[in-house]
Amino acid sequence: MGFHVTDMQLNALFQTWQTNYDIYAPRNFPGGGRFSDTDCIRYGKIDRVDEIVFDKKSEYSFKEILTPISQTLFFFTEGETKEADMLKKGAVIFLRSCDLHALKRLDDMYLHNGPADYYYQRLRENIKIVLMGCAHSFENCFCVSMGTNVSTNYDMSIDCQPDGTYLVDCKDEAWAQQLEAAGVSQLEVVPSHVEENSVAVQIPENLTAEVAKSTMWKEYDSRCINCGRCNFVCPTCTCFTMQDLFYSENGKVGERRRVWASCMVDGFTDVAGGGRYRKKNGERMRFKVLHKVLDYKQRNGYHMCVGCGRCDDICPEYISFSGCINKLQNAMMEVTE
Repeated sequence: MGFHVTDMQLNALFQTWQTNYDIYAPRNFPGGGRFSDTDCIRYGKIDRVDEIVFDKKSEYSFKEILTPISQTLFFFTEGETKEADMLKKGAVIFLRSCDLHALKRLDDMYLHNGPADYYYQRLRENIKIVLMGCAHSFENCFCVSMGTNVSTNYDMSIDCQPDGTYLVDCKDEAWAQQLEAAGVSQLEVVPSHVEENSVAVQIPENLTAEVAKSTMWKEYDSRCINCGRCNFVCPTCTCFTMQDLFYSENGKVGERRRVWASCMVDGFTDVAGGGRYRKKNGERMRFKVLHKVLDYKQRNGYHMCVGCGRCDDICPEYISFSGCINKLQNAMMEVTE
């Protein structure tokens, strides 16, 4: 059901949500940027619709809501353990189409890749999704190439209009009834989406693991500085490590945390006995790229990468992930000739 709403009407709806949900959306954090005196757009709690940034892409993804950077799982003493408290409220999350597709990838990894992850599942079961329409493509986006530019699996969609009002398509019956009761104007609404990006990628149809033998990966031995930023902003990277934090010197009282990890940084492939795999940065780049556009699809039927372009935005060495994908065609020719 479609509605044409004002900011006041939308804020009234937000107030009812906040009884049972915290609301998360891309917002501006003044002074929080990576450089001096710069701002940062990332996900955070909001109370009003005017706090949401509609006209820019968030620099970081939504995933830290469902999979916090550092998450305490349980506390332990010498004789017992206690599970960490979960959030007291659910979450309403504002997502663009690419990120909504990324949520499906997170569900694959945490819910359907063997036994369901208990800590992810208990949060995932209590969220609502608001789709943010994209009136235009942002820098480095290639969602059209990845088929993630359109989404229909949402509870509500929202498009900001030039006059400061909003077009809403509401699938949640309770929310729609509240808007109807408030006398909001009804009309047919189709969420906006992009049909073309300035960046396009072409994944070879004949792509196989043989491409790992290409010399193209050597370029990244010197270019990549293994900082891991690309993994941390990516909405579909799910790797983590487990850490025990001890409160006392006897090492018997403390907490266990799950902390984000990165396949691009030193230490990720360290194994017992001092062994270490993928020592070169080019090897790590190869592993990441082929996971995103090859082996994940072989298992699930669609690519892991959703084309949000955040990895290109964040890289301090200006390494282009989309550019790397477009080199795969020549790389396959190299290894098959």
